[in-house]
Amino acid sequence: MNIFTADPTLAPYLALVLFGFLPSEIWRVIGVFVARRLDEESEVFLFVRSVATVLLVGVVVKIVLIPSHELATVPVWARCAAIGAAALAFFATRRSVFAAILAGEAVIVFSAWLAG
Repeated sequence: MNIFTADPTLAPYLALVLFGFLPSEIWRVIGVFVARRLDEESEVFLFVRSVATVLLVGVVVKIVLIPSHELATVPVWARCAAIGAAALAFFATRRSVFAAILAGEAVIVFSAWLAG
């Protein structure tokens, strides 16, 4: 008896688990075991952290300067002000990412409301 023909409504879910969840979950579990032996102050770790930070900054700059869809309707000065407000909130609240996101979103929403 084939598992996919036993109940055809379960086949997509089984495929999702087998081909979507398990392959990535294996690497996460391996990462947990490997990360236990890493020194956070090692040069390799600092390099990887620096590269990840630079990539994130690049993505944010691309989103702010070359937006798509609805964000393109918000003026560039408002998008830059949102980045500034997020940075100020981040450092004013002892590096709270949640506060930074709220401040940036508030500036974007308010400026979009002002624009039209």
